[in-house]
Amino acid sequence: MMIDDVEWQVSPGLTDYPTAVADMDARAEAIRAGTARERIWLLEHAPLYTAGTSADSAELLDPRFPVHASGRGGRYTYHGPGQRVGYVQLDLGARGRDVRCFVHALEQWVIGALGQLGVAARAIDGRIGIWVDTPGGEAKIGAIGVRVRRWVTLHGFSVNVDPDLDHFTGIVPCGLGEFPVASLASIGNNASLGALDTALRETLPEFLAALARACEKKNS
Repeated sequence: MMIDDVEWQVSPGLTDYPTAVADMDARAEAIRAGTARERIWLLEHAPLYTAGTSADSAELLDPRFPVHASGRGGRYTYHGPGQRVGYVQLDLGARGRDVRCFVHALEQWVIGALGQLGVAARAIDGRIGIWVDTPGGEAKIGAIGVRVRRWVTLHGFSVNVDPDLDHFTGIVPCGLGEFPVASLASIGNNASLGALDTALRETLPEFLAALARACEKKNS
């Protein structure tokens, strides 16, 4: 499926992490060379931990699952079944060359999609990720972690739909040990992965428009 000439790809089942990274790297090179379209790739992984470029080994509490070094920014995060991972591969060379704007627009895209599912999510200054209120206080429902290589973006976001939240206890998620992790299921929202995908697809044009507005503003 194409939206604004961006390929929309959803992979069924569980995608092997090293295979996904190799595919993402190859696609980034092709986008940069002009031989492939930009892509939004939605998938799930088997249980694993990834270490971002700022990862602190002291925050790997229980390596019960495979641990993969990642070129994205950030610290440790978890991926597993029931979590939607979105790899966002866009050419910022044609979309404003503004990484901060890209990350902000990415956050707002995820927040807007969750809003379509009836979830009041938000970003918080100085705190990485997407947040919701729970009876126990603020909790993190989504993560953002990106890499930009030669102005093409890699990695992206994850949203907890209905993963096993106990799997997060093997790490200090994103270095924020004082805050719990939430999922749509844990806050009483029964939306499926497919429902989230639909909401993301419907709000994608606004995400791309936000990048276009930033590009126009920067070049004006």
